[in-house]
Amino acid sequence: MATFTALYDACVLYPQMVRDLLMRLALTDLFRAKWSRDIQEEWMGHLLERRPDLGRESLVRVRDLMNAHVRDAVVTGYEDLIPALSLPGEGDRHVLAAAIRSRAGVIVTYDLKHFPESELEKYGIEAQHPDEFVRHLVDLDPEAVLWAV
Repeated sequence: MATFTALYDACVLYPQMVRDLLMRLALTDLFRAKWSRDIQEEWMGHLLERRPDLGRESLVRVRDLMNAHVRDAVVTGYEDLIPALSLPGEGDRHVLAAAIRSRAGVIVTYDLKHFPESELEKYGIEAQHPDEFVRHLVDLDPEAVLWAV
């Protein structure tokens, strides 16, 4: 099993196609995928705001499948770190706290400006757009990525 850890931000779990790709890649064992319950509630809440027709039960089922199929993906015990963290938006501190607690090397996010390099480098973490993250995985093992896709 890989030791490199990537934490998925809510914004990359919100779009179904991106979420599906990232889940498939998580099953390759090229890295350890992580997220928190707060992150899951965030993407689910935003999706329900735009698409109430989906129903919470349907999204809970997706969440539960994600948690069941990716080993040890749910990060816990990070809440005590949140007050000491500094980011442009207070609402993103829980993401950084979960990344720190899970020893993630990267936060996969569309919201790169929410995670300034100057703050992340203190913890040895980098923010990456999902396209960049996938490109790195292709460089690492193109066959595994192709299999996942």
